[in-house]
Amino acid sequence: MLLFPKAYIDYLVEFHASRDYFECHELLEEYWKEHPEDPLALTWVGLIQLAVGLYHERRGNRRGAEKMLAQAERKLSRAPLLQLGIDKDSLQEQLKPRISALQSGEERPYTDINLQIINVELAAICKLACKQRGLIWGAPSPLDNEAVVHRHTKRDRSEVILARKAAFAAKKREREGLS
Repeated sequence: MLLFPKAYIDYLVEFHASRDYFECHELLEEYWKEHPEDPLALTWVGLIQLAVGLYHERRGNRRGAEKMLAQAERKLSRAPLLQLGIDKDSLQEQLKPRISALQSGEERPYTDINLQIINVELAAICKLACKQRGLIWGAPSPLDNEAVVHRHTKRDRSEVILARKAAFAAKKREREGLS
């Protein structure tokens, strides 16, 4: 039996089918935060940064994309991707020229990255999950879907804003010796 975290399988499904990179980030970040001692913690962060970088690139934020993808490339170049069923060489072959183009300012149309899943059982599980959700593995990014392409600007941020205000107030009380 293949044992991968559900969040990782869900990440792969979103990454390759819905192309909702913001959701990829959310799924894996939650898992990473819940498992801080996981030996793959830096790998999870690299995969999160990969999704965030692609999200920014696709919506035209070249500087944000270059920064995130370069950080992802550094982490993932040292990561045990084979353990996660991913062909590291294939990923590096896709990332390096993409980062170079972003750094040089070269104008290129957005293209998706596909992680080459070399673990046959993992690939089958992901494709079955896609089928169950009515998604197509390897579908191109829905460039005309504003809700996916610009998701972070469209979401309800009230919870995040309240949490930041509470943290700021707590720090202020701490500085003032009132906590």
